[in-house]
Amino acid sequence: MDTLLDTNLNLPLIQKGKVRDIYTIDEKRMLIVTTDRLSAFDVVFADGIAKKGAVLTAVANFWFDKTQTMMPNHLTHEALDTVLSKADAQQVEGRAVIVKKLKPLAIEAIVRGYIIGSGWKDYQKTGSICGIKLASNLQLAEKLPEVLYTPSSKAAVGQHDENIDFATTVDILGEDLARQVRQASLALYQFAAEFALERGIIIADTKFEFGLDENNTLTLMDEVLTPDSSRFWLKDDYQIGTSPKSFDKQIIRDYLETLDWDKTPPAPTLPQHIINKTAEKYQQIQQLLKR
Repeated sequence: MDTLLDTNLNLPLIQKGKVRDIYTIDEKRMLIVTTDRLSAFDVVFADGIAKKGAVLTAVANFWFDKTQTMMPNHLTHEALDTVLSKADAQQVEGRAVIVKKLKPLAIEAIVRGYIIGSGWKDYQKTGSICGIKLASNLQLAEKLPEVLYTPSSKAAVGQHDENIDFATTVDILGEDLARQVRQASLALYQFAAEFALERGIIIADTKFEFGLDENNTLTLMDEVLTPDSSRFWLKDDYQIGTSPKSFDKQIIRDYLETLDWDKTPPAPTLPQHIINKTAEKYQQIQQLLKR
């Protein structure tokens, strides 16, 4: 099955998100299925991206494996057929993982190594990124003098996350936990950025999510360093002053910006060549990382 848009498993469904379906297994475990659904500008499309869910799952698992000595993560490494029937396991094979139930932290840990996207817009207006003052002569896509930790609050469903400063994360998490999250996020990014650069990939920015286990141990969760949560550029294409091509759904966003669409449902139908090109980009980053 190349494209999986919906799942129907013999487990209680906790949440159907824009991309992920989450099922409960028992009081300690959940099943997370990453579908091939596409969302852009917070709108879910009828079109899917073939094999996207499998690529996102494989890339996240790749990084969870690479970073497991740095900090614990939510994977249990149990086989799907231990909790699913043969038919259900086949339906979500390669797209699903069994994970520990954690207490999620109410922030997203965003790390920026390069100035791009909303950070660039913020810098042009204020000379800062999320309140962090920067030199006055930085160019688009330039590597930042130092890696920035710019967390955001997790918004309610239908709302947008908001950038917050470190003092606010202390108010939300407490000082010790806030410092743990910042330190872990910066260390994970530095490790991944160096690893990827050796394979010709620049990780411009990324976001991490964390939770606490039953012993209140900080644990990496959700997805990690995927094309949906990170901005990847080809080192060979990189040039300061221009916006590099990225390995994600930016192709689709760029196409949508050419339409007379107000970015509210229903979503427009996407041309097949745009869908195919996006699928190729997702698969390319997986191949590059594993070489």
